[in-house]
Amino acid sequence: MVTEKGDGTRTMNASDFRAKCLALLDEVAESGEEIVITKRGKPVAKLAPYEDRPATLFGRDRDGIVMYDDLIEPVDVEWEAETNPDRVLNP
Repeated sequence: MVTEKGDGTRTMNASDFRAKCLALLDEVAESGEEIVITKRGKPVAKLAPYEDRPATLFGRDRDGIVMYDDLIEPVDVEWEAETNPDRVLNP
């Protein structure tokens, strides 16, 4: 028997899970929803979709970030301080 709690979590008792295990694996892989498996009304396990996690967080966004400028290269903009050195900042 599959029940759904108010927060959207699906629960299923262990005997029903055993009978439908392979079909549930395919369903969870497709939908991405988790199923909590219970024994005598108490949660004992959670069936969740598999996620590849990087071994380290360093460099995980290297393929998603694009740089358009060179941060070290000098800028070809003349600063106001260079054009009018006698200007008072707070008149």
